[in-house]
Amino acid sequence: MDTHKVAITVPENILIMIDKISQSKGISRSKLISSMLEQKPADEKAAYLRSAYDSVFEDDSIKEEQRSTALWFEKTGNAGREW
Repeated sequence: MDTHKVAITVPENILIMIDKISQSKGISRSKLISSMLEQKPADEKAAYLRSAYDSVFEDDSIKEEQRSTALWFEKTGNAGREW
């Protein structure tokens, strides 16, 4: 993976916490910050997908369609089986 050096301004209290955490984990400040920055977009993506999923299934007609399909599958005796 290519890396690039960037300069950011961080409040001193945050930097102190970052240094303590990185020292306790035995990793560099840069590695800790990079791993934190990697996680944030993944969390945002997951939240976005959850929100999109929830908005689709807030629709009562879609909920009813999903419910009736699930009931139909249960009646076939194949619920939970591989296709």
